[in-house]
Amino acid sequence: MRENHTDWKDIANSYYQKCLALTIISIMFIFIVFPNIETKSIRSVERIMESIDIPLELQDKIQPPEEVVKPIVNIVLEDPDDASDDDDVIIIPTIGSTIFDVPEILPPPRVHGETPKIVMFTEAPVVLQGAKPEYPEFAKKSKISGTVVLEIEILSDGTIGEIEVFKSLMPALDEAAIEAVRKWRMQPAKNAGQPVSCWIKQSIVFDLK
Repeated sequence: MRENHTDWKDIANSYYQKCLALTIISIMFIFIVFPNIETKSIRSVERIMESIDIPLELQDKIQPPEEVVKPIVNIVLEDPDDASDDDDVIIIPTIGSTIFDVPEILPPPRVHGETPKIVMFTEAPVVLQGAKPEYPEFAKKSKISGTVVLEIEILSDGTIGEIEVFKSLMPALDEAAIEAVRKWRMQPAKNAGQPVSCWIKQSIVFDLK
């Protein structure tokens, strides 16, 4: 069985022709895409420095540059303790002590609706001043009565926060109950003697009698 032997020179020649053709095509492509290629000539300036050896005879004859004498300026310091010159001195009064008014640290703004629904307290909130809801006339004429149950957020300073309707009677009566509760004055709940914010449920009764 005969083995086919390939001469590496033939392979090299084939690759050489392919590379040459690819190079020519690449050069033509560059000239087509970039036809206006400008070349700038760079000018170089050559400076030649020559060193000269001075003979010893001439070195002795060269005189060194003369030293410039700096002028001496006498500075006279006046004695501050000399009382004779006090008449020419202007005395400027010093600035008195400045008192800065430290601004009062205000409490953080009250944010309604962020109080948790379940808050531990040892003393329940108390209504200090209540207000009766206004009974709508059409509800009276229609003989609509009942109870609206509200969830009321009482903040730590006793003000009323958010109000949510837990049990509705009708929209007009719900709104009348909410408007009445907003006018209430409350004593906040306390936990270990400290006022805390909390939620309570309050029934507002609309009775025709």
